[in-house]
Amino acid sequence: MIKIKNKSSGFTLIEVLIGTTLFVIIGSAVYFSYSNIIDIVVASQLNSTGLTVIDNELEIIKNIPYEDVGTIGGSPSGILQPQKSVTFNGVPFILDTTVRNIDDPFDGTIGGSPNDTAPADYKLVELQLSCPECPRFLPAKVTTTISPLNLENSTGNGALFINIFDASGQPIPNANVSVTNTAVVPNINISDITNNLGQFQLVDIATSSINYRISVSKNGYSSDRTYKPGEVANPNPVKPDSTVAQGQVTGVSFAIDKVSSINLKTQDRFCTAIPSIDFNLKGSKLIGTGPDIYKYNQDLSTDTQGVKNISNIEWDSYSLLNIDPAFSISGTNAPSSLIVNPNSSYSYVWNLEPKNQSGLLVTVQKLSGELINGASINLVGPSVNITEESKRFKISETQWPSGQFDSKSPNIEINNPLGQIHLLDLGSGYASQSDEYLISGSFDLGTSSTSFSKLIFSPSSQPVESGPDSLKIQIATNNDNSTWNFIGPDGTNFSSYTSSGVNLSASHNGNRYLRYKVILRTQDENFTPTLDDLSISVSSGCLSSGQFFFNGLTNGSYTLNISKPGYQNLSVPVQLNQSWLEYRATLVP
Repeated sequence: MIKIKNKSSGFTLIEVLIGTTLFVIIGSAVYFSYSNIIDIVVASQLNSTGLTVIDNELEIIKNIPYEDVGTIGGSPSGILQPQKSVTFNGVPFILDTTVRNIDDPFDGTIGGSPNDTAPADYKLVELQLSCPECPRFLPAKVTTTISPLNLENSTGNGALFINIFDASGQPIPNANVSVTNTAVVPNINISDITNNLGQFQLVDIATSSINYRISVSKNGYSSDRTYKPGEVANPNPVKPDSTVAQGQVTGVSFAIDKVSSINLKTQDRFCTAIPSIDFNLKGSKLIGTGPDIYKYNQDLSTDTQGVKNISNIEWDSYSLLNIDPAFSISGTNAPSSLIVNPNSSYSYVWNLEPKNQSGLLVTVQKLSGELINGASINLVGPSVNITEESKRFKISETQWPSGQFDSKSPNIEINNPLGQIHLLDLGSGYASQSDEYLISGSFDLGTSSTSFSKLIFSPSSQPVESGPDSLKIQIATNNDNSTWNFIGPDGTNFSSYTSSGVNLSASHNGNRYLRYKVILRTQDENFTPTLDDLSISVSSGCLSSGQFFFNGLTNGSYTLNISKPGYQNLSVPVQLNQSWLEYRATLVP
């Protein structure tokens, strides 16, 4: 007997998955194709409906009297609505209508040669249809001309030609133009755009004296307008509302361009934000004279982060003034006159210090205007003889109150007398034959863009009896505010600074955090070394180039003595007669 083995019928899991995937792909393709066909059919029907709406409106316009072909509030004035809603076959459309008089050159032009005393030769009608609720509908536009049955007559009107160009004198097409006049009947209220030549022309428009208010603008651009003379806010405008005279062309030009932005940051010398600083930003363009009325003149304030971003700024020359009663500018990268170009962005920083009597900001520059860092600036005046350096400041310590240093050894005494560090008197004499120390707290310079200069301390000499190098100082810097490696002038912890006025090791440059270590030692228990004050000169990316600010001055006559290797020394008198003054000194090679 022959046995026949039955094979099981059906599909494996892989075959089922492959089949399902193919079905989904083919089904999706069919669905989307069908959906696209439906969308195309719907769009075609909508466009066909829209053309019918436009055709119906054109028939209405062609069958009304010629003198009524115009828009309500427009010029020419008529019975047509500038914008209206039209529902056709259940579809809500919006129809915009524009009508303009056209001065055809075949018989001359108004103000031309020959002069056309009846310049309204025919009317141009533009219909634009949109459907905001129809995602597949493409806006449609139709333009036609309507002519009078007979020759046109002189109306005694005039023309208003508006030209708009940018800062370089190039015409601006598609700029928004608004023309209004409530002194004529019917009132005129026209909104339109310029042509490709930046022009907008109104022909055969009603005569009126200083009553045509014109405003021009464009998205992303500055704006401009005319003003009615005699208004309280601007009694004598530079650009008064326009006059249209009989048979004359009134030409008005406006200059607008892409807007810019100014960002101002207010901070201290350590890059820490100083919030809510009041300042004034004023342009030089006038919209009125006698008194002068500036187009841009605003009092502003920085925010809680010490930042103010001012957008939509028109190209112009601006002044940026500090009007905050509590702070003085101790450094800035902003020029005295800000030249703002179209479509640009500008960032400025103010370093500020609390206001203390009067202040003098000294800026040192080359003939080219390039700023000079590291110049020695000596100020001599009423009870003052100070020498500082441009783009540098000093970390200074004159007192060491409890809690403002990191640690000290038991045999160090501070502030007895006030502002002095010395060895502790044990009763039988000062602690001797041992190194006693004080380590300062951390100084955060606000940036790792640093360059350290000199270490200065006093007194510069110690009692001979205390022995050689009885006062030693080491410096530690880092960027983690944690790893403190105190070193001396050779860059190792085996050396120390023992002389005032020496340069710090270059290995400190590029570090944000700083501490110093004071080491005292005496060989004679009857004498102690002392430290009265200490300062470290540093240049920082938080500071403005080429500048130093002298604060706490009294008004009076001063002398500035400025020097820098490679340049001629400069000595100039300065009269300080206000709370804040900037003096720009130019060094000659």
